[in-house]
Formats: sequence, C-alpha cells, structure tokens
Amino acid sequence: MDNNEIGQRIVSRALVCGTVGLGYVGLPLAVEKAKAGFKTVGFDVQADKVAMVNRGENYIGDVVQEDLAALVEAGMLEATCDFSRVVECDFVAICVPTPLDSHQMPDTSYMEASAREIAPYLKEGAMVVLESTTYPGTTEELILPILEKGSGMRCGEGFYLGFSPERVDPGNLLYKTKNTPKVVGAVGEDALECIAAVYEAVLEGGVTRVSSPAVAEMEKILENTYRNVNIGLVNELCMLCDRMGIDVWEVIDAAKTKPYGFTAFYPGPGLGGHCIPLDPYYLSWKAREYGFHTSMIEASMTVNDSMPEWVASRAARILNRAGKAMWGAKVLVLGVAYKQDIDDYRESPALRVIERLEERGAEVFYYDPWVPRYRYKEDAKESIPDLSAEAIASADLVLVACAHTDVDYAFVQEYAKAVLDTKNAMKAVSSRENVEVL
Repeated sequence: MDNNEIGQRIVSRALVCGTVGLGYVGLPLAVEKAKAGFKTVGFDVQADKVAMVNRGENYIGDVVQEDLAALVEAGMLEATCDFSRVVECDFVAICVPTPLDSHQMPDTSYMEASAREIAPYLKEGAMVVLESTTYPGTTEELILPILEKGSGMRCGEGFYLGFSPERVDPGNLLYKTKNTPKVVGAVGEDALECIAAVYEAVLEGGVTRVSSPAVAEMEKILENTYRNVNIGLVNELCMLCDRMGIDVWEVIDAAKTKPYGFTAFYPGPGLGGHCIPLDPYYLSWKAREYGFHTSMIEASMTVNDSMPEWVASRAARILNRAGKAMWGAKVLVLGVAYKQDIDDYRESPALRVIERLEERGAEVFYYDPWVPRYRYKEDAKESIPDLSAEAIASADLVLVACAHTDVDYAFVQEYAKAVLDTKNAMKAVSSRENVEVL
C-alpha cells in the first residue's frame, strides 16, 4: 500500500468515500464528505432511505435540505442497497446502530453484518473505519477477523482499519459533524495517518490521533459514561431534595456559579438517545471479561433506569392531593422526543413514563410538534394535532417530559389543572400555583 499515493488522492479529491448506514450519523457524514469534494456513495439496507437520498429528500434534522439536493444533483452523492459497489470506494465508514438486546447485552449484529457485506468487495488499499459506539476491543477482536476472512487480505497489508467514534449531538445549534473534533485510532501507524488525513480533509474540528482503536473506543465510552454517572448523581439528589422539601433546580443554579470544579447536570425523567443510556452497559459487559465490576457506573444506571417509575409516583401523588386516583385519570404528556427540539425518540424516557402511567390505569395522550407519531414495543400513538386550551383543561394532569422551546408554557399553566414539570421547562412562567417541578 502506497501512503504517498493515498495522500495524493486525498489532496486531488480522487478518493471515493463510502458510508454504510444512512441514519443520524451516516447521512450527515456522507454529506460532509461530498461537500469536501469527495465522490460519496451511501449504503443502506432500507430501500426507502436510499430512494429518498437519491431524490435529494432529507430526513435527518442536522442535514440541510438544500445541501443534500445540490450534492445529489451534482453527482457528488448517491445511495444504494447494492454492497457490491463497495469495490468503488477507497474509504468506507461503518455508521450502524449498536443497541442492547432484550437482556441488556451488546447487540453487535449490525456491525458484524455490515463488515460481512463489505468484506468481499474491499479493493486493495481501502481504508475501513468503524464509527459505531461499542466496547473497547471491537474493532480488532470482532471486525478485523471478519474483514480479513471475507476479503482474503491481511489488515495493514491489503487494507487499513481504524476506529473513529461518532460525536453526533442531534439538535445542537453550535456543534455539527463539520466542526466537532474527531478522535482516530487505527491498526498501525500507516493506517492512522491515512485515515486521519481523510477526516482532516473533510472536517474542520481537528483530529486527535490515539495509539490504538481500543483507546478510541474507550474514549467514546468515557464521554457518555461520564454524563451517565453525573446525571445519576443529580437524579439521586433530586429524589433526596424532594423528601427534604428543597428545590433541586435552585441548588444546581447556585452551585454552577462556582467558576471551577463544578459542571452542571440536571435531573429528568430518565435517559434517552442512542448513546448515554446504552454505552455504560457495553463497558460493564466488557469489564466482566476481566473479572471487574464497574460498581459506580452500575449504580448510576440503576438510578437513571428508576426515574420513569419515580416520575409516575410523583404524578400519582399530585393527583391524590386533588382527590383523584391515577386509575382513570387523564394525563397529557408534553414531549416524547428524547431531547428538546428534535424528532428523535430513540430510548426516550417519556415513552417509559407513559408506559408506567398506563400500567397504573391512567388514560394518556400526548402533544409533540416534533414527533407526530411513535411506536414503542407494541404501542403506537399519535400526537393531538394542536395544544388547545380545551385539550389542556381536559387533563387531570399535564406532565412535561421534554422541554421543546416551541411550546407556550405560560399558556399551558393558564389552563392546566395541575402540572408536573420534569425538565424545568416552565422556569420563566411567573404563575406557579398549579406547577410542580421534579
């Protein structure tokens, strides 16, 4: 493999890039590669996504519709379900989901299937990068053998392999794929330099090189476990403050005035999204292979996983004070997305809160301008079309589960019988006689 030739192909934009998985991570990355001047092919098993991309139709919030349409029209970006076209690609990023199975164990099937799909078509000199968040060791222990067996080439000789964790934060107005710093670890120095050079040619946030894929994998797990542990701490403090009659939100606001040594985290109905609720389970699972128990991490996970049930109990307490049983009560949930101002409800705690309320006999309906409908387990619901005074007043309790900024919370407070605000979304509302915060 000639690194000088690879470098020249990067500079001349003769390199062809592939992205496997056209979801929240893959499509924005594919768009940025194409915008940087690299012909890009997106691969996905879902034919509807492929068709939408090829029509220039966007379905991801962090992608600009006009950018996608222009790139498709210019022939810089296309999508396909045909993995034999991997043979055209010099650089292939794998951006597929890494969920947990029904036993809270890592489900690596999407990564393995992707590696098996691309392996027979890898061209000599190709670079493969795993971006899916996973446990330390995955790239070298799981993906490398699949690629070597399927391609008939040796890693480091016939192809290069690395890991570069995705850092997508849907809805973040400041940091997007383009300007978020990248971390890259690879199998061998030559692979590291070539893979990092591609990212440096595409992105503006800079690239940090680390000594191995395992370091990069652990780094990503650390990012999200750090947040999981700190949110678990503040959720536990929230429950204690409730017993003590102390406003935990006021406590946090006071603490964050300290200019050093404190980072503010906030309580909520639980954890959601594609990373923070899942990644600590990957690390805890891998740690057991070494006879190590991640006690602090597991404790925070227990606290965070218990929050939907605790929120349901708080809701029951509010209803009881009004002389209303949970059984038969009408509860309006505001927001089912996992975070504000996005349409993503993966692992959303709001869905588990609704599940707990319905188990207690409540009649639950919801409003979310970003998520008009959702499916969860065997359940499917549609949002009420608008947040009218009549809809608010008809509920025995309004429960704010996601703090979308395009909701008029003063209007909600005006017509609601009672409000449980789990996100402190109503902090600017002055009339609060019918409002409780978590």
